[in-house]
Amino acid sequence: MIREITIGQFYPENSIIHKLDPRVKLFGTIAFIVMIFTVNNIGGYILTAMALAGVIRMSKVPVKYMLKGLKAILFILIFTAVLNIFFTPGTVLFEYKFIRISEEGITIAIKMAIRFIFLIMGSSVMTLTTTPNHLTDGLEKSLSPLKKIKIPVHEISMMMSIALRFIPVLLEETDKIMKAQQARGADFETGNIFKRAKSLIPIFIPLFISCFRRANDLAMAMEARCYHGGDGRTKMKPLKYYRYDYIAYFIIFIYIAGIIFLNQSTLF
Repeated sequence: MIREITIGQFYPENSIIHKLDPRVKLFGTIAFIVMIFTVNNIGGYILTAMALAGVIRMSKVPVKYMLKGLKAILFILIFTAVLNIFFTPGTVLFEYKFIRISEEGITIAIKMAIRFIFLIMGSSVMTLTTTPNHLTDGLEKSLSPLKKIKIPVHEISMMMSIALRFIPVLLEETDKIMKAQQARGADFETGNIFKRAKSLIPIFIPLFISCFRRANDLAMAMEARCYHGGDGRTKMKPLKYYRYDYIAYFIIFIYIAGIIFLNQSTLF
């Protein structure tokens, strides 16, 4: 299960999505997430699915690799859907003792599941096609106007980039610890929920120790290289917009306009 999480990993490929400016991908991801939660009809969901499928195809990232990342959040997806189905009031379709299923609950559960899947896959596209360094540069450049009100933009961007960078590292570390514990006879699969939770303690303790050790090593490495934040720092590869970046912005605005039009339309 640990190996199924794809968020935070970079998939090297020579595609137009990989070549896009990170600012374009950040803006596109934010616009996509906002539009997901404003869609209110079938037409909007179809357009969103088509847009996501088109971006994944252009990124040349295998669809199986994208779908593999959904396995890690399958429990959360099912749990959320069940809560909506059984605890949403409305027109009752089935009732037995304390169990009650409503039409509105099923509708909301389906919508939330679709939105959650789109959210995970859309976010994964950005991290799979953008290196941590480019992501840091894109965040810093996008948030640069906030420097005028004394917000440490560079430091915030660096922290977010480091957090994304270390997601796959910590997942790999967790997998190694679990295998080491299983080789010593640890059992993480059997027993009730409390027993399983208790069996995770031998994993969390060495994992936290490893996290603090890595954080300390990273801090010492940055200090040894005289890192002092964003003031006066230059870029080896400054961000620059190209023609295909402007085309991508244009397509994003078309997508936003399409969702707004479909939300106000009575055709669907």
